[in-house]
Amino acid sequence: MIKENMVVSLNYRLTRDTAQGELIEETYGQQPLTFIYGIGMMIPKFEAELTGLQQGSKFSFGVPADEAYGVNDPSMIVDLPLEIFKREGELDKEMLQVGNVLPMQDNQGNRMDGMITEMGDENLKMDFNHPLAGQDLYFTGDIVSVRQATQEELDHGHVHGEGGHHH
Repeated sequence: MIKENMVVSLNYRLTRDTAQGELIEETYGQQPLTFIYGIGMMIPKFEAELTGLQQGSKFSFGVPADEAYGVNDPSMIVDLPLEIFKREGELDKEMLQVGNVLPMQDNQGNRMDGMITEMGDENLKMDFNHPLAGQDLYFTGDIVSVRQATQEELDHGHVHGEGGHHH
């Protein structure tokens, strides 16, 4: 049964708004999602909906945007001078395309991914909101397996072995 410090493996289908909404991603036909339940790796509402399920259980639930990746924050959309993207005086035109996601750092050194939303002659606009911010999510799926996490997995904060991290 799913509870704190259990390793959960599940397959899911993630859609926008409802079970019939636009497909965002799914694990069917691929590696199931495997994580340690209750240590903050997943959206809290997602975990809450899985509480008490067991191997073979099916699930179907929605997570509103404000309980998923939040609402779009206009302050996370910024204009940046093209000058900062020059390497040896040149711009990489292939890298700097609308829709591309670039790894960036804030002034504290935190890594952030930003999507280019507009290109100008001297500036570009980047959106640092999570790609699913402002989206109501809907999950359907089934529980593949549930087991107790080992002490080593709890100490490391991730799953080892099949579906997890290999050292």
